[in-house]
This record gives sequence, structure tokens and C-alpha cells, in this order.
Amino acid sequence: MDFSNIARVFSSYNYRLFFAGQLTSRIGTWMQRTAIIWVIYTMTDSVLTVGLAIFAEQFPSFLLSPVGGIAADRYDRYKFLMLTQVVSALQAVALTLFYHFGFHSIGLLLILSTVLGIANAFDVPARQAMINDIVKSTEDLPGAIALNSSLNNFTRLAGPALAGIVLAKFGATICFASNAISFIAVLLCLYLMKLPKHVPLKKNKNPWLEFKEGLEYTKKEPEVGHTLLLSALICLLVATYNTLQPYFARDIFNGDAQTYGYINAATGLGALVSTLFIASQKDSSRLKKLLFSNLILLGVGLIIMSYVKVLPLYLVMCFICGFGTMSTMPICNTIIQTVSPAHMRGRVVGFFAMATLGTLPVGSIFIGWLAKIIGPQYCQLGQGIISIGIALFFYNFLRKGINKREDPVIEETSIVT
Repeated sequence: MDFSNIARVFSSYNYRLFFAGQLTSRIGTWMQRTAIIWVIYTMTDSVLTVGLAIFAEQFPSFLLSPVGGIAADRYDRYKFLMLTQVVSALQAVALTLFYHFGFHSIGLLLILSTVLGIANAFDVPARQAMINDIVKSTEDLPGAIALNSSLNNFTRLAGPALAGIVLAKFGATICFASNAISFIAVLLCLYLMKLPKHVPLKKNKNPWLEFKEGLEYTKKEPEVGHTLLLSALICLLVATYNTLQPYFARDIFNGDAQTYGYINAATGLGALVSTLFIASQKDSSRLKKLLFSNLILLGVGLIIMSYVKVLPLYLVMCFICGFGTMSTMPICNTIIQTVSPAHMRGRVVGFFAMATLGTLPVGSIFIGWLAKIIGPQYCQLGQGIISIGIALFFYNFLRKGINKREDPVIEETSIVT
């Protein structure tokens, strides 16, 4: 990674505020997610119910992300982002108060998770597109992409680790409260940012026609279509192995919330290293070949991890699988953003969010149901085999370089929202 580019990105007053606010907020969000999953598993002893909780939060992205992408292109992203953050903050406060006063209903937890999912469906496209409003120089955009991807993966590491400690010592209420408090930082940072006045775009087209136009583009452009299909299959059938981790933490290793936090932290560390490794690649033409190798690595890692019964070795395998899984999304994002024209990018980002964030909850439900029938270990073994199968199926596509357009403008995108 070229650290001089990173220094130039941080020279932006607005970007420093944006980064600081997101860093605090994302850690809080991951603490809440980890706590909800652990609470639901300990209450139900069911990985299927855990999958349902993930479904409740993330499935709205499948339905609404394309709408969020259109809105991010048509309206003031700054005001839009402020609104989504306020809604997310209110959800966190409500969750904290309900849980603190003894309302531990699974249905209530799922409803509040759905509210957060709806907010995220509109938040993610606006937040991603806003990077171009903050970082003006196209030369600094790759550094901004690397920083934001690293931020998301660092919070994936830090949030669950902190949640495991807090859950074990203080309980879930403090995790939920920590997330609610973290929104003070992000709202303050957004308020202090100094952005130029929004200039509304001409809205001559019907939003439905814009949606259809974007959909037709993804069908006609093989580079985009194949990449969306690959990322959707990975998120649907492979990346959802995390749904099974509460089972391994408690039933295989006889652990508690802290053990579950360690497993998530090891996965997050692998994801962080993966992001930095991808960012250090100067030759983007190698990215597709690298993706092929990492899918094979992920598959082998999941197969081995399925029957590991020694926690330190299991954590090493979690690191490897986190590396393989999280390299998929930045590479797929780079391919999509590189080949898409500027006027189509917001909608393509929406479809990418739909293919990734939207399929994860469906996959979580499916994996939870399948684990109940064949057992979590066989399920994870099967996911490893599927990862290798997907890599081989897309081999002809992945062995070629990226077919770049002449006018790429890259925006930051991540599966860890």
C-alpha cells in the first residue's frame, strides 16, 4: 500500500471527520450484532433462529438497496445519510431500553433488527457514494477505498472481541447501550463536515425506468453480470458459515460469549489482513486470478475447520477463512466499479449490495435449516466443497484480466455495513 496516498486522504478535513465517526459507529454496530446473535442462540439453542435474526437485519437490503441506490443518485446524500443515522440511533436506543427493562422476546429482537436493516438499505448506497463528494482527487480515491475497507474490517475485528468481553462481564444491555452511544460520534462528525451546497440533478426519468435501465445494463455487460452472480453465490452458500459459529463456540469448545468473541475476532483479523493485502496490489489485472486462489483457500479452510476440536487451531482456521471470504467482496467491487460508466454507477452499486447484503440473510436461513438436518459440522464441510466448486465453475472468467472502461471513477463499497 502506498502510504503517501493515505496521508493525502487524511489531509482532508471532511474525510477525517467521516472516518472518525464511522470508526466509532461501526464498532458499536458490530457489538450489537454479536450480542443479538449470542442472546438468541443462548435463548433458543437453535442455529436456525440465529439465521432468522441475520435474515431480519439484512434481507431488507435485498429488497430496498436498488431503491437506495437510485435515491443516492437523485437526492442530497448528506441529508439522506443524517436521516439514516438518526433512524439507526433510535433503533439502538429502543433495543437498549426494551432489553434493560426485561422485554427479551425473540419477536421483538427480530422486529428491531428489521428496522435497522431497512435503515441500512438506504444508508449503504448513500454512504458509499458520498466518498466521491468528500475526496475530490481521483488519485486519492484508491487510498480512500483502502482506508474505508480497512475500517470496516477492523471494526469487524474489534467489535465482536469487545462484545465477547462485555457480554461475559456486564451482559447484553451494555453492548446495546454502547452502540446507541456510538451514534453520538457519527452524528456529531457529520454535523461538523463542510460540504458544498447540493445541486439537484434533473429528474426527468421515472425511478422505475431508471431501475429497469440499470437491470438491463447488468444483463448486457458480462463483466458486471458474472461478477454479481459470483458474489451472490458466495454470499448465499459460503460466507454464511458464520451462522454456525455460536454452535462451535458453545457446543464444540464448551465456551461462553467470550469464546464466541474470540472466534469473531480471529475471522475479523483475517478480513483486515485480506483488505490490506488487496489494497497493496498495484496490478489490478491480477485481481481475478487472486480471487480464484482465495476461493480455493476458503474452501480448503472450511473443510479443515469443520472437524477441528482444538480452539487455538480453530482460531487459525477462522483467520484463514476470514481472509478468503473478505477478499471476495473488495475484488468483486473493484471489477464492477471499474467497468461501470459514471451515470450507471449508483444503480450498479445498489445491485451489488442486493447481490451481497441481500443474499446473506437468505443464505443464513438456509444454512441454519440445513444444519438442523445434517448437523453444523457436515454443513460447514459442504460449504467448503461449494466454495471450491464455485471457483472452478468461474475459472474461465477469473483467469482473464479486468475489461476496464476508459472513464472509471471508483466508489468505496463493503459487505460489512
